[in-house]
Amino acid sequence: MTGQFQKSSMYMEHNPAIVENGDFRKNLDDDGRPKRTGKKATLDMGDCQCTYHNGCIGSGVLSLAWAIAQLGWVAGPAVLMAFSFITYFTSTLLADCYRSPDPVHGKRNYTYMDVVRANLGGRKVQLCGLAQYGNLIGVTIGYTITASISMVAVKRSNCFHKHGHHVKCRTSNNPFMIIFACIQILLSQIPNFHKLSWLSILAAVMSFAYSSIGLGLSVAKVIAGPHARTTLTGATVGIDVSASEKVWKTFQAIGDIAFAYAYSTVLVEIQDTLKSPPAENKAMKRATSIGIATTTVFYVLCGCVGYAAFGNDAPGNFLTGFGFYEPFWLVDLANICIAIHLIGAYQVFCQPIFGFVESQCAKRWPESKFINSEHAVNLPFHGAYCFNSFRLVWRTAYVVMTAILAMLFPFFNDFLGLLGAASFWPLTVYFPIEMYIARTKMPRFSFTWTWMKILSWVCLVISLVSAAAAIQGLATDVKKYKPFQTEQ
Repeated sequence: MTGQFQKSSMYMEHNPAIVENGDFRKNLDDDGRPKRTGKKATLDMGDCQCTYHNGCIGSGVLSLAWAIAQLGWVAGPAVLMAFSFITYFTSTLLADCYRSPDPVHGKRNYTYMDVVRANLGGRKVQLCGLAQYGNLIGVTIGYTITASISMVAVKRSNCFHKHGHHVKCRTSNNPFMIIFACIQILLSQIPNFHKLSWLSILAAVMSFAYSSIGLGLSVAKVIAGPHARTTLTGATVGIDVSASEKVWKTFQAIGDIAFAYAYSTVLVEIQDTLKSPPAENKAMKRATSIGIATTTVFYVLCGCVGYAAFGNDAPGNFLTGFGFYEPFWLVDLANICIAIHLIGAYQVFCQPIFGFVESQCAKRWPESKFINSEHAVNLPFHGAYCFNSFRLVWRTAYVVMTAILAMLFPFFNDFLGLLGAASFWPLTVYFPIEMYIARTKMPRFSFTWTWMKILSWVCLVISLVSAAAAIQGLATDVKKYKPFQTEQ
C-alpha cells in the first residue's frame, strides 16, 4: 500500500504550522526541520573523506608512499604536517560559519554555498558552488576508479598466487566499474545525509582495516629486507627520473597529499547533521582536532613506512601496485576493505550534489509531480520508504555518468593529484579565511590580515603548480594508455 505526499527532505523550507504544533515540537530543531541526531562519536567513527570521517583514514593514504618517494625523507613528512596544520586551522574557521552572524545562536547555513552567501555574497557564491560541486563530481569519479582498481587487484592477486609472479595477469577495470556503479545506483536512493550513519560506520571500520593491513605489510617488508634505496630528497635525478620528471612528480605528490586532506568540501553539510547542545561549532572543532590528529598519524606512518619498504620505486597505490604478493589472502582482504569503504565514501560525497540539484529543481518547478511527489512504499526489513521518480532517474543518470568518465580516464595518481590541487585552495583555504576576515571586520594590512593573506596566496601558488603537474601527468598517461589493461 502506498500513499502520495509532497516531498520533505533535508532541504525543505521552514514550516511555522508544524513548529507551533505541540505534538511535534520535540521532534523539530530551531529551524523547523527534523531534529538532528549526529553526535561527536558518530563523527569520530564516520566516513573517511569528510567530516563524518573525522576519526578515520581516507583513500588518499594509498598514494602517500609514492608521494613520500618523490619528496624524500625531509620534504615528505614536512609537507604532510604542513597540510594537516593548515587543514585543521581553516576547518575551525569554517566550523564557526555554520551559523551567522553569531556562531552559536545565529541562523543556520545548510550548505557551503549558504555559508559563503551569508558571509561574503556576490559572485563568490557562484565561484564556491563551481569549486565545491566540481570537486565533488571529480571525487566520485576518482572513487569509481580507485574501487575498480582494488577489485581488479583481488583477481590479479589470486592469478599471481596460482600462476606465479612472472605472469602478467592483465584484467580490464571496466567490468568492475560497472559493478561498482550498479551498487551505487541502489545506495543513491538513500534520501539524504541523515540516513547514512550505518554506511559511515561500516566505511570507517573498512578504512582502519586496510590502512592497518598496509602498514603491517610495510613493516614486515622492512624487517625482512633487503632494504630499499631511500634518500633525503626522494627520487634521484639521473637514476630514478629525469630532471623534468623530478619537477613534475614533486608537484604531483603535493597534489596527492592535498587530496588526502580533502576535508572541508562537505564539512558544512555534515555539521548540519549535528544535534545540539553542545553548540555545533564546538562539537565540530572537537571532532576536527581528533580526526585530523588520528588521520595524520596514520598518514605519516603509512607514507614513511611505505617509503622505507619500497624506496624510490614505491608504487602509485601501495596495495594494488603489487609491492606485496604474499600473503595473498591478506592483500585480497585489504583490497576488499578499500572497495567497501569507497562504496560508502562515494555516497557521502555525492549526497550534497543530489540535494543541491533536487532542491533547485523543486524551486524551479514547484508544481511538477514528477519532481516533488513522493510515495510511501513498505519494504521488507525496512518499513516505509519514500520513493520519488525524479530522484530515481536523476541519481541513476549521475552514477552512470561518473562511471563512463572513470572508464575514459582510469588514472589513479594523476587524477587524485588534480582533484587535490583543484579543491585545496578555494575550499580549504581561500573561503574560510575570507569569511573569517569578513565576520571579524578585520582591518586591512593588520598583522593577522597580512599573514592570513600570505598563507592564502602561498597555497594558491602551490595548488596551481600541482594542478599543472597533474594535467601533464594525465596527458602522458593518455598517450600511454592501452584499453583493457589495468591502471596501477
